[in-house]
Amino acid sequence: MPSVLHEVVIDLFRQRPQLAAELLADVLDTPLPAFDHARLESGDFPDIDPTEYRADTVVVLATGTTPVLGVVVEVQLKPDGDKYWSWPVYLTTLRGRIRCLTVLLVLCPNERTANHCRKPITVAPDFTLRPVVLSPQDVPVVTDPQVAADNPELAVLSAIAHRNHPERNAILTTLAASVFPAPRGEMYIDLVAAILPKAARHFLESLMTTGTYEYKSEFARRYYSQGEARGEAKALLKILHKRGLIVSEALAAEIHECTDLSRLDTWLDRALTANTIDEVFVE
Repeated sequence: MPSVLHEVVIDLFRQRPQLAAELLADVLDTPLPAFDHARLESGDFPDIDPTEYRADTVVVLATGTTPVLGVVVEVQLKPDGDKYWSWPVYLTTLRGRIRCLTVLLVLCPNERTANHCRKPITVAPDFTLRPVVLSPQDVPVVTDPQVAADNPELAVLSAIAHRNHPERNAILTTLAASVFPAPRGEMYIDLVAAILPKAARHFLESLMTTGTYEYKSEFARRYYSQGEARGEAKALLKILHKRGLIVSEALAAEIHECTDLSRLDTWLDRALTANTIDEVFVE
């Protein structure tokens, strides 16, 4: 299952496809081709059988109905050697589909992963793919209220990329003041809150409300609940292990897949005193 961070970042490009062009314009040595709009394209690449290929999202820059640049956007949270084989497929298949140049834009949460993804991929003699890779230091620090109001998605990406930055409070203050009133602002605040460190989340909460902050969007509620469920499942398995209660592979899989917080709470309570594994999971 994709992580909250992965889904939050990809959702920004789904909401504002032009964000891909704005980020590329800051890092490419050559200017982007002229275009008048950006649109989403299917990220499915079923052209190659039997393997299924699916990019995180695909943005097409176009003039009228004519594509001028295809952008495959990938969020890569950790090094993955398999991407060296799938990324060229994404680009060449997209190129054949829309009949124009294509580029691979990879967003990474840290320099270690970014450096791994920056390695050139030799596809064939004289054919080398060089991904355009952004780490947090490549994302602008948005503390200007006008910039945040004009481009809420960039402000959200800034808050995510720089959630441990020295200017974090200024970034979040700008986010709360300029992005929250914007269209989809409530959802964007939720997305950021879902992945912030605890101290930063509390600071954002203090800007938004005097009480306990509650997620408004279904997306954030779902992923925050899943995060809580994963934490409880991990704690449950640790307690069972410490108490010497044997957990089968099938049962461990059931625990990991459970998203019912009330059921996990019940299992946790029983695990503290049960003498057998059956006493924990009896219906």
